[in-house]
Amino acid sequence: MGYYDQQENVNEYIKQAKGYKGTWLMNKLNEYLSEGASVLELGIGPGKDLDILKERYKVTGSDFAKPFLDLYKKRDPTIPLLLLNAVTLETDLRFDCIYSNKVLYHLKKKDMIKSLEKQTDLLNPHGIVAHSFWKGEKEEDYLDLHFVYYKKSELRAIFSKFYRILFIGYYKEENAKDSIFVVARKNS
Repeated sequence: MGYYDQQENVNEYIKQAKGYKGTWLMNKLNEYLSEGASVLELGIGPGKDLDILKERYKVTGSDFAKPFLDLYKKRDPTIPLLLLNAVTLETDLRFDCIYSNKVLYHLKKKDMIKSLEKQTDLLNPHGIVAHSFWKGEKEEDYLDLHFVYYKKSELRAIFSKFYRILFIGYYKEENAKDSIFVVARKNS
C-alpha cells in the first residue's frame, strides 16, 4: 500500500495544498498549447490544477492513488480519470499534452527518465510535456515517499533526449526560484 492510499495521508496533503494555485504554470502552458487541446494530468492529487486546466482544455486526470481519484470523481463526475503509474503509463489513449506539477520528482531518476520516454508514446504528433520540479541537488525519503530535486542544467540534459525544449525556467512556489518548469515538444 502506498503512502497516498491511506485516507489520513490524503487528508493531510489536501490541508497542506490549501491556498495553492497553479496560475503561473497554467499561464505559461497557455503560451504553448492551443485552447481545446487534450491534456493528461499525471498525479492530480486534490485536483486544483485539473480544475484550472479543464477551463481551457479537454482534460483527463490521473493518479496512482485511488483515494484522490475517488474524491475528484465526487466533485466532477464528467471528467475522465485514470488510475495510472507515472512510470509505466499503461493506457491506449493519446494526448496533445501531458502535464504534472511536482509529481515526477517523486520518481527515482532512472524511473523519471523511463516516464519521459514512455510519455512520447502517449503524445500526438507535435505533442508537448509540461512538468514542474523542486530545484536542488539532493534525493531524500520520507516515510513511503521519495523526493528528487533537480538543477536546471540536469533537467535540460534529460529532457533533450526525447524532446525539444520550448521553455525551462525558475518560478516561485514558496521561495524565489525554488521550482523549475519545463515545457518541451516531442521529437519527430
